Amino acid sequence: MLRVLHTADVHLGARYADLGEQAAAQRERQFAAFRATVDLAIAEPVDLVLVAGDLFDSNVQPRRSVEHVAAELRRLVDARIRTVIIPGTHDVYDRASIYRSYDLPALAGAVGSDLLTVLTPERESIVLEALDAVVHGCVFATKRAPHSPLRDLDVHKAAQTWHIGIVHGSVAIPGQTDGDEVVVTTEEIAATGLDYLALGHWHSTSRGRAGSTVYAYSGAPEPVALDQDRAGKVLMVTLDERNGKKKVEIDERQVGRTRFEKLELDAAGVGSQPALVDLLAARADPDLVLDVRLIGVRPDELDL
Repeated sequence: MLRVLHTADVHLGARYADLGEQAAAQRERQFAAFRATVDLAIAEPVDLVLVAGDLFDSNVQPRRSVEHVAAELRRLVDARIRTVIIPGTHDVYDRASIYRSYDLPALAGAVGSDLLTVLTPERESIVLEALDAVVHGCVFATKRAPHSPLRDLDVHKAAQTWHIGIVHGSVAIPGQTDGDEVVVTTEEIAATGLDYLALGHWHSTSRGRAGSTVYAYSGAPEPVALDQDRAGKVLMVTLDERNGKKKVEIDERQVGRTRFEKLELDAAGVGSQPALVDLLAARADPDLVLDVRLIGVRPDELDL
């Protein structure tokens, strides 16, 4: 059995210029979700942590922030939990890549081991002998992929028991993902023969199957925008083999603090604007995104 924690799109260090004074608080919320992810990995414990791109919101980060992240990754190293990271489309592996500027494995104390690996165009896979597993990740040196990252991947005749892919991009949806930087199709996913494909880029949790391959988006561990009501989670993935049959199970775990609620109010039942303000104020919570909709017929005397 192999236990994997899958996360992506943490977007650490996002500027949030539109949030004004609340920008710093939102950055802290995102880092708290990352810390909670590490806490969960250690508490379970898991064998492997996957970060499917956009760990950082951009390639421009102060050194103290990178060291802050490395300190969390060191906790995984100290717990002997292997971690594999790929660059995304925000922390793209171009000439200015943060992964070129900083040696994360060295900062996290993982030099000379397989405890922390950043996959790059020069190193597209890592064999984890202790786990009888291989993690495959095709990474490009440009934001827009020249071809599908799964184009040349076929693990059907490979030796190891478990083959896991990690990609930052979109699963093709005609008319919706045509202009995305990195796109894979379900046909390409099925052709790989992977046991599990860990995806990043979409900030809401979702999952599917193509052929024998189970694939999933973990979503962002803390919502990055107010319309991401399926964010705030990481995925706990269990890969098991019994009597020659492989089974992949996915369990969603909450790590983000933000939660979403929808509230519909019948306008006929709203006595006055002050009463409506009081009603909403009573629900005030810094961790709550409340989507309020007034429906029905508004009385003539109600001025909103």
